[in-house]
Amino acid sequence: MHEGLTVLFVEDDPAVRLGGKQALQLAGLEVKAFESAEQAIKQIVPGFPGVLVTDVKMSGMDGMELLRRALEIDPCLPVILVTGHGDISMAVQAMRLGAYDFIEKPFSSEHLSEVVQRALEKRGLTLEVQSLRRQLDNRMAIESALLGRSPAMVALRKVVQDLADTDADVLVVGETGTGKELVARCLHDHSRRHDRHFSALNCGGMPETLFESEVFGHEAGAFTGAAKRRIGKIEYARGGTLFLDEIETMPMVLQIKLLRTLQERVFERLGSNEPQPMDCRVVAATKTDLLAESERGAFRPDLYYRLSVAVLEIPPLRERREDIPLLFEHFILQAALRYGREAPVLSGSQLQSLMAHHWPGNVRELRNVADRFVLGLAKDGLAGAAASVKRSLEEQMTSFERLLIEDALKNCSGRTAAASEMLGLPRKTLYDKMHRLGLSTDDFKQA
Repeated sequence: MHEGLTVLFVEDDPAVRLGGKQALQLAGLEVKAFESAEQAIKQIVPGFPGVLVTDVKMSGMDGMELLRRALEIDPCLPVILVTGHGDISMAVQAMRLGAYDFIEKPFSSEHLSEVVQRALEKRGLTLEVQSLRRQLDNRMAIESALLGRSPAMVALRKVVQDLADTDADVLVVGETGTGKELVARCLHDHSRRHDRHFSALNCGGMPETLFESEVFGHEAGAFTGAAKRRIGKIEYARGGTLFLDEIETMPMVLQIKLLRTLQERVFERLGSNEPQPMDCRVVAATKTDLLAESERGAFRPDLYYRLSVAVLEIPPLRERREDIPLLFEHFILQAALRYGREAPVLSGSQLQSLMAHHWPGNVRELRNVADRFVLGLAKDGLAGAAASVKRSLEEQMTSFERLLIEDALKNCSGRTAAASEMLGLPRKTLYDKMHRLGLSTDDFKQA
């Protein structure tokens, strides 16, 4: 009936405590009984899944003080006070302070369980509403961070939302400029670790000694120049998230050290023999196929499988061109605000230029072009600003042709017969164009 909810029952009289506990258990409720308010208050945290029933007259902290402290922690927690003195003024004061209800001694088992069940019903509804509101807030925040209406981005946001509040380690895969660190920050910001540190480290070309000092920290005197203790990235991220960017560039000897730390969940600062606990979620990012790298011996397979509990793939911008207008408008507004300029209006021909560009730098490149556009530096049009060179008519025609064929194949899940009909092309002509453009139907088939 009230699955997952617990009743905290506080009573310093052993006989009354036992009787109340048994009455609630016979009603099918989960009960934790305490003889003091000091013991019970340790159980209460924001969003505690249950209710509090407490006697008023107790040695030490009394029920009224317990009520005040409990509601400071969670103002929505139902608190039921039990009094044996029939003190109406006390009951009125308790209700004004926010008590859910009060029960007078002596009370029947039926009355106790009835009041508690009503309180649990209210608590269950409150927690459900709070959970739904958090999910909605998280979804809206993730949507604003990971912009795009394309199916690929909708799917990516859904996975980020599902994974965010877990402790699963994640591998983020995507080309340069697709927003791998942004995804990692979304995972952190919408997790239970959001109020702790997000510690980022770029693994590219870092010497072994510097890597160990950066990641594990060191004690004073651990090596020449180590004048004082340094807290490493793992320790700094305690309770939070450790983001390892460009993980594919990490030298093999350092991969071994990282793997050992991830497996044992402990580490030692350089110059120390005292193990430190590793309490952080790991999000790694790569622009390469780490599985292929591991198969050819360039990356440890055991580290790959340790990091890839969940894999998030960010699509390149050229594979979600329908998102370009929304993203570019967003970046224009940001740049206009940042530079104190008017937000310029995009013409149809300029939008066509944006849509036709290949975007090797992905979203980062698009943001750079938006900045140049706002600053009036895109004198030769946005195609020139994006590519930094003027393209010939033939090159522009080829780009448009590729865009149209890619979109048709994507919409038809790689079925050339349907795509040729959509484009109004003979099937052989479509095959010839695909061959010339280096397009394969396998790239567009749905998994």
